[in-house]
Amino acid sequence: MRGNTWIYIAVMGAVCYLIRVLPLTLIRKKITNTFINSFLYYVPYVTLAVMTFPAIIHATNSVWSGAAALILGLIVAYFGFDLFKTAVSCCLIVFVLELFIVKV
Repeated sequence: MRGNTWIYIAVMGAVCYLIRVLPLTLIRKKITNTFINSFLYYVPYVTLAVMTFPAIIHATNSVWSGAAALILGLIVAYFGFDLFKTAVSCCLIVFVLELFIVKV
C-alpha cells in the first residue's frame, strides 16, 4: 500500500468516529423541537428509500419492467398484503414483462 492510503483510512475513521461521538457529547438534554424530532424520526426511512427505489428500477433488464414492479408493489402493499405476496407479485410482473413484452 502506498503511504497516502493509510492517511485516507485514518481520516475516514476519524470522520466516522466524530459523527457518532459528537452528538453524544454535545447534546446533553432531551430534544424538544418538534421539527428536529420529526426530521430525526424520518431520516432512516428516507435513507432506505433513496437506496431502494433506484435499485428496484435498475435491477432488471429494462427500466420499464422495474418501474412496473415498483408501481405494482406499491399498489399491493397499499391494499394490505404481506411482504411475501408483495415480493412475489413484483417478481411475477417482471418475469412476465421481460419474457413476453419488453424487448431491449
